[in-house]
Amino acid sequence: MTSNRTPGLRTPKFTPEVVADQLRDGYWLEAPDIDADHRPDLFGYGLRLGEIYWYHNDGQWTRRLVTDRVPMPVGGDYADITGNGHPDIVFCYDLYGPIGTIHDANTAGGKIDWLENPGAPHKDESRWKRHYVGRATGMHRLRVGHFTQTERLEIVGVPIVAKEDVHAVLPVVMFTQPDNVREAEEWPMTIVDDTHFRMIHGAEKKKGLIPGDPERDSLLFASDEGVTWLYWDTGTRQWIRKLIGTGERTQFELTGFRGSGDVNAGRIGDDPMAYVAAIEPFHGNTVAVYTKATDGPAGEVEWNRVLLDVYGDPNENGEGPGHQIVCADFDGDGEEEFLVALRGPWPWQGVMYYKAIDLKAGIWAKWRVSDESVARIATADFNGDGRLDFATIAYSVQNYYVAKDAKLMVYRNAIGDQDPADTPEPDFGFGPGYGEYGEH
Repeated sequence: MTSNRTPGLRTPKFTPEVVADQLRDGYWLEAPDIDADHRPDLFGYGLRLGEIYWYHNDGQWTRRLVTDRVPMPVGGDYADITGNGHPDIVFCYDLYGPIGTIHDANTAGGKIDWLENPGAPHKDESRWKRHYVGRATGMHRLRVGHFTQTERLEIVGVPIVAKEDVHAVLPVVMFTQPDNVREAEEWPMTIVDDTHFRMIHGAEKKKGLIPGDPERDSLLFASDEGVTWLYWDTGTRQWIRKLIGTGERTQFELTGFRGSGDVNAGRIGDDPMAYVAAIEPFHGNTVAVYTKATDGPAGEVEWNRVLLDVYGDPNENGEGPGHQIVCADFDGDGEEEFLVALRGPWPWQGVMYYKAIDLKAGIWAKWRVSDESVARIATADFNGDGRLDFATIAYSVQNYYVAKDAKLMVYRNAIGDQDPADTPEPDFGFGPGYGEYGEH
């Protein structure tokens, strides 16, 4: 802790608002504008009940059920698949068998569906129509975007475990939008990679990282191998893998997990991938940041790993509280901060906010900006004031972790509203476990 404020450092402040409390389960959250009224809404769900809801940003966060009886929905995303100007919901499901853990992949499951947005969903209370995309055993994450071209949407499907073993090599697959999306029985599938990745837990879509190609999306994976940047090279017509770092490797003998669990890339100035932040390893307790050892494009440099914090010790299952990383510019200075989602138990619970002070020296300021259990974070400007807010859903998943008093929350950005003299100073992290909430 320092007693001197850093010039120009804006203290984060967010005003909490309860969207829904006493959730029976919680896991996934996204923030599209469901009804196209220029106010971002929310959709979210847990793994157990099989019910997917959207929450209307109408001043009351009115909840509406869009589908139910889904066997264990897991990862999700959204895109305007029909082209009617309204975002449709894409999700994967039916991941596990009767045991309900990563050691029990359903070899007939791992399916992907999309839910057709009716266009005026606040006026139509009927269930949204479901359409099948395809499947692969162990499907756990998916990202919808333009990865190899920009004419048709593509869904990259990312399993977490293979049918042979929890740590076997996984097939990352891609489904390409067919001509008639409403009538197609299945989307054409191709293999992205089936020789390299094991136990992928985090998959993030990022636009603007591919040199000279700002319109196409690339991917960041957090897996047994660590942090990997994956993109399609239009010149060679190949998927290119760039290893950023090998992740956490000191806990393997104790926990059986290694590498990285979730990942995101942050912009500083004109560099869209100035740093990469990660939770490590799978369901990990470690926050690390990768920064460039030399100047240059992300695919041509070596990376240094800086360990910022360790949040508690692994539990009896070898797991820690970390679940997601989000990079975004909350204070409006053109540089992206990152948020860490911690599921709990207390004190390893809530959202931690990290701000770069000196990237090369590995110095970051840190604040706790939420106390609630968090599985996923979604960002959007929910009130239209030009500042980025965030929303969270509690982690409440049987056989892993069940949060007490699980909530869905919105945190409205109030940075700049307060007198700096009345706000708390940050912790300044220089290495593992530094600061009030990072001790271990």
